[in-house]
Amino acid sequence: MREADVTECAAMGHTPRQALRAGLLSSSLCLTATVDGRPEAMFGLVVTNALCGEGAPWMLGSDAIYRHPRTMLRWGPRILSAMFDSTPVLENLVAEDNDRAVRFLRRIGFTIAKEVTMIAGTRFVPFSQERR
Repeated sequence: MREADVTECAAMGHTPRQALRAGLLSSSLCLTATVDGRPEAMFGLVVTNALCGEGAPWMLGSDAIYRHPRTMLRWGPRILSAMFDSTPVLENLVAEDNDRAVRFLRRIGFTIAKEVTMIAGTRFVPFSQERR
């Protein structure tokens, strides 16, 4: 798992294995991305408020996943569409210094807010997107 993702997991009080398991068990949609037949990322959507239509998208992965940016950008809208089938509002937190994740989120249409939330000494910023 990428060091930036390990840091985010630790700030939330989880080991990488615990975070992946929690994501798998609590997500309404959970997928695994493979590179050359090896699992290199897991991502999904946790519906956080069904009444208000809010969900928290998440992704944890290895460095290998970022070596295929075109594939990520090609699949991003399809995956978002599937997430928006479950909930019209997607929002979560990302570590402010997780540059690759922040850049990817912006490229697929998320807004990164400026306010900072400190969690276990790590600076997190909210990201969000609404169904169009």
